[in-house]
Amino acid sequence: MDRLWAPWRLEYIQAPEADCCIFCIDEDQTADPQRLIVSRGDSCYVMMNRYPYSNGHLMVSPYRHLADPAELDVPEVQELHRLMVLSQAVLRDSCAAQGFNVGWNFGQAAGAGITAHIHMHIVPRWAGDSNFMPILADTRVIPQHIEKTYALLANAFS
Repeated sequence: MDRLWAPWRLEYIQAPEADCCIFCIDEDQTADPQRLIVSRGDSCYVMMNRYPYSNGHLMVSPYRHLADPAELDVPEVQELHRLMVLSQAVLRDSCAAQGFNVGWNFGQAAGAGITAHIHMHIVPRWAGDSNFMPILADTRVIPQHIEKTYALLANAFS
């Protein structure tokens, strides 16, 4: 029998609900590697997903704590879109991504793990990246350690 070890997943499953919003970040950029922030803009930023659906899974979020996209102002909407397009370019160049799933989850019923602070998911995809693991074993295979992915993407964004 083959075994797939993903010890980081248990940390996520057993972790108590956070006291603070992980998307509410301060201006101190020295903590960006620990927070997995790979790029900052004027009103929005790009962060890696600590519990990714695939290697290089990114999220774009406004700095402002908003639960509803209707509350975004025009500069935030424009920067969210610009950072999404930039994220796709970075993932194409650094990870050879061949396609993307890009989306939002608003509200718990829609699958949002964090409902109080909106964020857009950018999930890179490759031809043939779907295999039997998610279907039969309810398991995703992430081929690269998150710290190596962070180093690759942070360098590519800079």
